[in-house]
Amino acid sequence: MAEQIEQLDQTIQLLSDLLQSGQDHEFIDSFEALHDFEMAQVYAELPVQFRAVAWRLLSIAILATVFDNLAVDEVDIVALLQEMPPQRGAQVLQAMYTDNAVDLLQEMSPRQIATYLSLMPKSEAESARQLINYDDQTAGSLMSTEYLAVKEDLRVDDVMRLVKKQALEAESISYVYVLDRQGLLVGVISLRDLLTHPDNLPVSEITNDRIISVSAGDDQEQVAQIVADYNFLSIPVTDDDQHLLGVITVDDIVDVIDEEAVEDYSGLAAVNVSQINDSPWHSAIKRIPWLIALLLLGMATATVIGSFDELVKQAAILAAFISLITGTAGNAGTQSLALAVRRIAVGSEHSGWQDFLSEVLAGLLVGLATGASVFVIVTIWKHNLILGFAVGIAMMMAILVANLAGYLIPLIIHKIGFDPAVASGPFITTLSDLTSVLIYFNVAQLFISQLSGS
Repeated sequence: MAEQIEQLDQTIQLLSDLLQSGQDHEFIDSFEALHDFEMAQVYAELPVQFRAVAWRLLSIAILATVFDNLAVDEVDIVALLQEMPPQRGAQVLQAMYTDNAVDLLQEMSPRQIATYLSLMPKSEAESARQLINYDDQTAGSLMSTEYLAVKEDLRVDDVMRLVKKQALEAESISYVYVLDRQGLLVGVISLRDLLTHPDNLPVSEITNDRIISVSAGDDQEQVAQIVADYNFLSIPVTDDDQHLLGVITVDDIVDVIDEEAVEDYSGLAAVNVSQINDSPWHSAIKRIPWLIALLLLGMATATVIGSFDELVKQAAILAAFISLITGTAGNAGTQSLALAVRRIAVGSEHSGWQDFLSEVLAGLLVGLATGASVFVIVTIWKHNLILGFAVGIAMMMAILVANLAGYLIPLIIHKIGFDPAVASGPFITTLSDLTSVLIYFNVAQLFISQLSGS
């Protein structure tokens, strides 16, 4: 990674020197020789005075490639586009793949969107408007309208001619979608099938009519899971009548998987891990509210401990094992939480009751194992069988409760329509502290006469 960053810096310096010395043709040749991803990274990192020259020298097609490969959540892509006159910016948007252009437009204000769409051809603008209307994080917001589609009554050689003609326009040419006379999706052909069958063969004979498609309103996470399960390179998006609306390509699915992983990890950590380059001020502002909420929940735990002050005075040794029980239970709850969030994300092969009973059994087994272990350790360490038994029982019960909390809380949050990842690890850990302390001291109270006399 360090080597790539160093190489990127060297490339930026080289291209800046070429622009500064007026070697325009050398700049264009060097820039276009870069990989598409590198073009985007270099363009975004060029000093603003050199970008002002670069967009004048580079073709619309190259600029479209640059903006196709810029991530809207990593770069102020709107600001980069607005460095150009609106007319040229509209030409870049028009040359981009539709799904990427729509992602860029969605980062703009309504007034900015209207300006750019008014400068684009009517058909292109209407296509973008339709995609903008789809909800964020749905299949419709991901799909591209640049795909290969042919009629079912053609032959292989006819289709190959169309593929060659449309290949530069399509975002992916791995699959050719087959439509009937009414324009309904009836099947799909892979490029491999077209290349390995005779030219005069009707495509209907090699069309795979078992269609796996998604609806425009389907959640992006579900779409990503289908693509991962079937190892597709793209997947069609259809309406209720099987009209082909667009396709989602695997590069967008990779972005979705990364985005969902960041969301889940952010939830488990109670901090937005996608914004790693935030300033200390912004980073602190985003963390403080959640930490304050956890602090208040932690104060409840401290209050509970305080309410058992008399119990601790009778058997001071009890205080030594508070952190042991709360820490272990918190870890168990976080493990259960991670599994629960994953089950919700990808679905489970079992019913809800089966998953619940499985988690109860897992909690019992883990609780018995850790409870037995701590019983042996405490008994040998403190030479006190009653103390070891009390701590062991409390440990087992605390882990079981923490396990169930880690399983049930994200499930309940999901049922009421919120993201289950908000049931973060720190929240479950702090909640487990509260329940563990209650369990521990109530169990200890049952044995207090033996503990205080020992």
